Amino acid sequence: MAYGAAGSLELTIERLLKSSYISIVQNSSPQIIKLLYKEILSLKEALRVFDKKRSTINMKMVKSLEAEMVEAIYKFEDVIDPHLSNQFHSQSEAEEETADHPPSMIFSVDVKEIKQDVDSFIETMNKMKRAYIHELHNPSPEEDDDDDFVASKTHFRGNEPIMVGLSDIFMSIENWLNSSNSERIIVSLVGMAGIGKTTLSKKLFHDPFIVSCYSRLVFVTIGPKYRLADILVDILTQVNPDFDEIMLMKGEKVLAGLKRMVYESLKYLRYLIVLDDVWEIDLCSVLLELFPDDKNGSRVLVTTRMKKVADCAKPLNICKIPFLDKKESWDLLREKVFGEEEPCSYRLEKAGKKIAENCEGLPLTIITVANILSKVDKTIEYWNEVADDKQNSVYKDAYEQMSKVLYPSYDYLDQHLKACFLYIGAFPQNYLLDQSQLANLSSAEGFLNSESVHYYEETMDYAYDSFGYCDDLYATNVIMFDNETFDFYLHSSFWYLCNKEAARTKLFYALNCHGDTLPEEGIESQRRLCIRNNILLAIKDVHNSIASDSKVRSLLCTGYFHKYPVPLFLEHLRLLRVLDALSIRFYEFPMEVLKLVQLRYLALLYNGNLPSSISKLWNLQYLIVVRHPRIVKSVGNLLYLPIEIWNMNELKYLYTCGRDLPHPCCEGSLLPNLLKLGGVGPQSCAKSVLEKIPKLKALSIDIELAPDATEPLTCFDHVSHLHQLQELRCYIMNPTLKTEVVTPLVPLSDFPLSLTALVLSGLGSPWEEMRKISSLPNLTHLELKFYAFRGPKWEVRDNEFQSLLYLEIEDINLEQWTFQNCLCLPVIQGLHIAHCYKLKEIPLTFGKSLLSIKIVECNPMAVKCAIKLKEEWDDKYAGRERLLELVVRSSL
Repeated sequence: MAYGAAGSLELTIERLLKSSYISIVQNSSPQIIKLLYKEILSLKEALRVFDKKRSTINMKMVKSLEAEMVEAIYKFEDVIDPHLSNQFHSQSEAEEETADHPPSMIFSVDVKEIKQDVDSFIETMNKMKRAYIHELHNPSPEEDDDDDFVASKTHFRGNEPIMVGLSDIFMSIENWLNSSNSERIIVSLVGMAGIGKTTLSKKLFHDPFIVSCYSRLVFVTIGPKYRLADILVDILTQVNPDFDEIMLMKGEKVLAGLKRMVYESLKYLRYLIVLDDVWEIDLCSVLLELFPDDKNGSRVLVTTRMKKVADCAKPLNICKIPFLDKKESWDLLREKVFGEEEPCSYRLEKAGKKIAENCEGLPLTIITVANILSKVDKTIEYWNEVADDKQNSVYKDAYEQMSKVLYPSYDYLDQHLKACFLYIGAFPQNYLLDQSQLANLSSAEGFLNSESVHYYEETMDYAYDSFGYCDDLYATNVIMFDNETFDFYLHSSFWYLCNKEAARTKLFYALNCHGDTLPEEGIESQRRLCIRNNILLAIKDVHNSIASDSKVRSLLCTGYFHKYPVPLFLEHLRLLRVLDALSIRFYEFPMEVLKLVQLRYLALLYNGNLPSSISKLWNLQYLIVVRHPRIVKSVGNLLYLPIEIWNMNELKYLYTCGRDLPHPCCEGSLLPNLLKLGGVGPQSCAKSVLEKIPKLKALSIDIELAPDATEPLTCFDHVSHLHQLQELRCYIMNPTLKTEVVTPLVPLSDFPLSLTALVLSGLGSPWEEMRKISSLPNLTHLELKFYAFRGPKWEVRDNEFQSLLYLEIEDINLEQWTFQNCLCLPVIQGLHIAHCYKLKEIPLTFGKSLLSIKIVECNPMAVKCAIKLKEEWDDKYAGRERLLELVVRSSL
């Protein structure tokens, strides 16, 4: 967490050096700010050394040192932030103009008064940094009771493990292990902590049919901390129990000698080696090089939480372990609670199935909950109580007991991922979080390192990888993606871990409901507050508990929607950087927000006009104003943002649903840093508007057609001049659904060659218009929704869509879809077809790059085509590492 805290401070100092609104007074020595900035970057670089040394560190000592850093950073922030805020407020009040005109001042910042604090902080950080680096390179001895280090050991002896579910996967892996292929085959099992990788590997290791096929069997459990020499000794002693030559070697020769002996002892043997719980690519690669391939059918089975480890060897069969379904979950819970002898009544079974479902398919949670339930009276009243409340103490006790298994997934994350991961826990349990939402919040909080921010702003590939950190977290199996929405969420076990660790490190504090026990230090000492349940009561708690200016930097209202206005009581929250209040409906704009001059991120639910004084928020980078869905403005009554919006030079992200950008009033009007513009109508696509947003990379247009509209709109006419545009989305909110194909009201135009993602909905264009899209050289992601194109037949012509990776077709009246030849869509990887009830034919000539097809509620003839395509594809590419994945759901 020290990395996230340092990033937050880095962003504050970076704004002092780079903001066009700030000038550092010369006599206060701007050099000290530059020196401070350099020190913070140096500290973050030192913290990243952890990523290379984590297999040997004393985790308790490292976490203790990082906690001291966090406290020192927070203490310094509590000096510099109020100092800056006071200067901003005093100058703003002294030179404030009328509400109709934005402040045009440059803020003069004098840091002379805090120079001693800056010097002291730099000295403290230097000492802490040196101590941290020394600890990483020279780890302190582990305490006797420290079970953080998991030495390599074999603990598969004894009773055969009980496995529920996973029978299909067991059979697939069994076939791989027992195949007639003489090549050495490596199989990887990858999945979340506690999902059953080790249980499955033990089951395979004990299978009599598998055992009979090999002359040597080796099972080694590794873990995040290991000693290579210990692993090699373990392998050797299992290959040859009488082995004792190891004790004769010393120094560097030990490791080299052990490697040689492992290779020689396995030479010409047909072996099965299980490497359980591998965390590092380098270790996996080193070990695989020591296992000879004598073309005698030897096999290696690797289990890991890390996708990068699963991918590290070729050829490789990768099997991602799924969560248990409802039936399997109940079977496991029942077996663990009642066994084979004790009966389970129908009434208990009904509650028990709900309890099992609440465990969300994770075997470790189910087993732990079952152990708790088996030790108490099995009454229907108690079981119903547990079944009806996912916050019940049974689950919390289970998550606490699971912490030793789960915590390494967090502790050993790369430093730059930890704060982002914990931050997800600020949202409600099982909350589906949009990737760009977390990206924007994390950037505003300072959690993204400067390189990541630059990459994110340069690529802006929202369609496929809107937030690379999400991909990194998903690859470590600590978050999960929803297949329908492509949003992500936390399993409840990790959600509990995030909240526990966030409270310990003061990353955020959750106000769930009135009457919660407040932290000993008080709410005012917390860095971030999140409100999940009763907003009104929680806000009152905040107001009553904070008597003076607080240390709170973020207020996140992430819980249930509150349909009535709520006073935010912001007078004591002057240091706020982030205010997310989308769950509160505002009937009037909360003018008190305009006092928050350090605000970087503002998200509100408000249907009216924004005040011209919004430009007082000169530090704002993210402005999101969403309309309440029950209020729909009439087509002829356009809403515009205030003209002062053109003075908000720091804006990077602007989403103002139903409000258009006004035409610039003067030559100097400019939004020089705006990267994404969303929720605007066609009026915002005028040439005079778009040419004032030179860096725009993502544009989303919402169009509401007049009932009698006949004249084509020209919203795309000037988009071609946006030479940095990478994503374009266009939604017609009330499309005209006529049966005949007519000239579309929103005709397509030439799009910029830089475009990588295109989403169209409701345009009603004829398929011939597709030629204006198909030749785009960088287009990788295309979504066609709700009659975006209309007509019975679409033929993809020769050499079209040469770069397209993902295609989604939804709610289209297409009947026949064909390819002119096999050169069409040559690199396509994912295909998603939904609600195309007339579709009878899909192409069968996709290339070998195709990885997945998803068919949702489509014509049975289209489903047959997809099944045939999979069969032909699997036959044609039978030797590939992955078979084509086909998902069919609720088809007619």
